[in-house]
Amino acid sequence: MTSALPLPHLFALLTLFTISSHQFALASPQNDQYNIKTLNWTLYQHETINKTGFIVVDGVAGVGISQTTTPFGTIYVFRDNLTAHVSGSSRFVGVAEGTSITTSLDGLRSLSIAKITLDFKGYEGSISIVGGTNNIKPSEYPVVGGTGDFIYVLGHVRSSPVNLTGSTVVYRVDVFLYWPPYAATAPR
Repeated sequence: MTSALPLPHLFALLTLFTISSHQFALASPQNDQYNIKTLNWTLYQHETINKTGFIVVDGVAGVGISQTTTPFGTIYVFRDNLTAHVSGSSRFVGVAEGTSITTSLDGLRSLSIAKITLDFKGYEGSISIVGGTNNIKPSEYPVVGGTGDFIYVLGHVRSSPVNLTGSTVVYRVDVFLYWPPYAATAPR
């Protein structure tokens, strides 16, 4: 014997589905009526061992220390300048500060937590990111928070190596940000 939903339950279920579908459509990024604000920037991070980046805890196993590797368990702390162009002498636009912990025996991967503080193109504030880093390949990080002009921001950051030789290594940092529709009416 099959059991059908009583009419009041069916009506309630259909009403809930209709409301849920409508809310999803309103929150969809493709919905242009909300004028979702986005920013996409490219910055360059300049990191110099024992000047802007320091090993705080030496790792215990794996490879040695180089421009791109540290032993497993190494805790590395950094405060690197960000510039508008690949040259370290180009316009200063902010800093990236945080920590990385080496999580692979080949010394190339780590867990990274960083705060990127910017004063760039009329925007001031910081964004926070967390995620896995591969020292010699592009890495993606979700944006997990923001302050100042970046409050309520969402998005991701992609870091890609540009120059891994010499005393200063350079990473290209592509920043992709957007503010969800609720950010315009959220309290500050």
